[in-house]
Amino acid sequence: MSLTDSINCDLVLYTHPMSRGRIARWMLEETGVPYRQVLLGYETSMNEPEYLRINPMGKVPAITHHGQVVTESAAICAYLADAFPEAELAPAPSDRASYYRWLFFVAGPLEAAVIDRVLQVNISEEQQRMVGYGTFERTVDVLAKAVSTAPYITGDRFSAADVYVGSHVLWGMQFGSLPKRAEFEEYAGKLAQRPAYLAAKAIDDALRQAPA
Repeated sequence: MSLTDSINCDLVLYTHPMSRGRIARWMLEETGVPYRQVLLGYETSMNEPEYLRINPMGKVPAITHHGQVVTESAAICAYLADAFPEAELAPAPSDRASYYRWLFFVAGPLEAAVIDRVLQVNISEEQQRMVGYGTFERTVDVLAKAVSTAPYITGDRFSAADVYVGSHVLWGMQFGSLPKRAEFEEYAGKLAQRPAYLAAKAIDDALRQAPA
């Protein structure tokens, strides 16, 4: 059992150790604030009425904070950065152009391109105007340039956008849904050394290996 199970607080993570919940946990660890976790199972507790009242999609992650519900990993990252400004995980409002751009680029075009590729959905040249990413290759090229232009996705400082973008790059290379390009390997290697990433990974890896 993780320490977070015993914490009584108003911030709760609903997750599974092999899910996008790993993104939310990394973000929570970056904030440094205490939280409680609720572990859910595919095809079981994710579809029970109690959880469906929180997320009718029956998906994880979700968080609740002071009675408010946030779903979708990118939204969770952005929300937590704003909810806990002392962690300095979001740029100043006047400097958020790149921050929002790359959060939504990865949540939209990149994820759609990757999922279509994994599911072997073939997009014809005529259909490229209909999908937000156009082509998988162009989307990957754009991401590679974005992560190699500056130390972090928005410039010189790490932010919540790096948690979200970095998670996709790390997972993509691990599972083969993104190519192991030099730009991705350098960016991912830098993020994988962060104490919060290592702490979150250790928690979820331990949960993954725990008896059901």
